[in-house]
Amino acid sequence: MPSTLHKTRKQISKKRNGVVNALHEKSRDSLRLHKAGVRDQRLEKLAAARSKKEQPIVERVAFFQNGMREKGGGALELSVIQELISSFILQYVEEYSELKKSRHSNRPASAREDLLKLKVSALETEYKQGFVIPDLTTAESAAQLERWEGSWSYLTTLSWIKVTKGGQSRASELPSKGIN
Repeated sequence: MPSTLHKTRKQISKKRNGVVNALHEKSRDSLRLHKAGVRDQRLEKLAAARSKKEQPIVERVAFFQNGMREKGGGALELSVIQELISSFILQYVEEYSELKKSRHSNRPASAREDLLKLKVSALETEYKQGFVIPDLTTAESAAQLERWEGSWSYLTTLSWIKVTKGGQSRASELPSKGIN
């Protein structure tokens, strides 16, 4: 992804007539190469952290895109959307219960089990207050979600809503801080 090191190496090789491997340890060129390498590593680390933060949102949108396709591909009613939200939460509940059953008695919970327990409680709390999903109630926004190919940049064009457990829905924005 980052190409600073490659560009710097290319510039230095042009300056030295194609020879880059004969540099002094403290020379300007070796310091430039080191600085470029450190920059590339820093950019890769930041990109990985950003991707990790965005992953739950992408997984949520993919789940609702598949659910919409299974239900016919058009706009959905609020009751159908609530069923999809319940099934989204239920997938984590099932995984949590499987881990709990497979654990021997008198053993502490695994880290994965603890994380799933926290995730399920956070999802249920979010559902009570307003579960953020792409808008599936209008045909136009459902068609936009149908065209989504998995990229993060396209998610900003989608319209978003919050659906509560009580059955209300209101407009929302793309969750920029991440979900859970």
